[in-house]
Amino acid sequence: MGKFDPLQPPASLTWDYSDPVNGPTLPAPFFYDPQIFAEEKERIFMRCWHLVGHVNEFSEPGSYVVQDIFEQSVVVTTAKDGNIHAWHNVCRHRGNRLMNERRGKVGGVLRCPYHSWCYNLDGGLRAAPRTEHLDNFSKEDHSLRKVRLEIFAGWVFVTLDPNAPPISEMCDGAEEKMREYLPDLDNVELVEETDVIVNANWKVIQENSIEGYHFDLSGPVHKDLAALIDFQNYTLTAHDDWWTYIGPPTEATEAYGKPLEGATWQTDSFFNIGLFPNTTFYSFPYTDMIGTFIMIPLGPEKSLLRFGYYAPKGREVPEVTKAAIEWMNKELGPEDIELNETNQKGLHSMGFGQGRYLIDESRPNQSEHLVYHFHKLCYQAIKE
Repeated sequence: MGKFDPLQPPASLTWDYSDPVNGPTLPAPFFYDPQIFAEEKERIFMRCWHLVGHVNEFSEPGSYVVQDIFEQSVVVTTAKDGNIHAWHNVCRHRGNRLMNERRGKVGGVLRCPYHSWCYNLDGGLRAAPRTEHLDNFSKEDHSLRKVRLEIFAGWVFVTLDPNAPPISEMCDGAEEKMREYLPDLDNVELVEETDVIVNANWKVIQENSIEGYHFDLSGPVHKDLAALIDFQNYTLTAHDDWWTYIGPPTEATEAYGKPLEGATWQTDSFFNIGLFPNTTFYSFPYTDMIGTFIMIPLGPEKSLLRFGYYAPKGREVPEVTKAAIEWMNKELGPEDIELNETNQKGLHSMGFGQGRYLIDESRPNQSEHLVYHFHKLCYQAIKE
């Protein structure tokens, strides 16, 4: 292919990705152009699987979690028989939203706060005041409308696309890799969930997480993380619609400012697995925790970053793990977010347009081949 000029913005919103080593990066407008964002919304997020929570969050009848997908909203409930269902979060009367809290527990019904239409936890309409005076009104015709739900590796996902392939098919081999590093995968409960607004495109946040190039070159907190693992053997592996990045352990006696003596952990490695487009499961070294890391697009240059922290049920959370959660929320997360937001600003520069991937087989721990792989998945989804 011909030589590219990184100072010349692309003439159109297309990308030749045929040569990742010598060719250009995904063009800058893909990170802020409103039309590109509209195409991503329609062709990626309205069709993909969205992580709602762990199955243990739905262990009791009446438990519910609300998952918003742009202007759409889904409520996932546990019925009296223990089965988990997903519904469009809207009353069939005049379109009022049923549940407004992110999660909670109700009695036997989901009640619309507007006119008190009440729905059973299996979605059927139980009561609708004064409809007995209407001709040709049937409760069976006004049940909640169902949303596709799938449980994968102990986690509950929903999709708005009735034709989306099953996650187990899309991510063949991912569950086995998760269970290799996360022995308590089936036995965790939510400890904390933190939402943070980031003034950056969702892809900027994702690509930051899937490369090791900046680990020992950016901020001091990343250097602290790199020091906890055998960074020379950090591996980043693409598997079509999923990927892993794993740092093997070093011999450590303390982590996150706490001694390791007496602590328990899921793994002593830095383990991460990502499912396209925006869901990551991970565990920090020496922590008894499974983290979830989700980049939720709100606009072309605004995202909601959702951190979930899950610890084994029935075990006291070790001080090392508590320290790691605080470290993520107050140190590593903010350091990355600052990079996300300064990156987003720079993408508008007339002096950029497109860049160059650092793909280096001799130093795979610092290579950007996963960034290229992710960009290609996004581009193919909206343009091909």
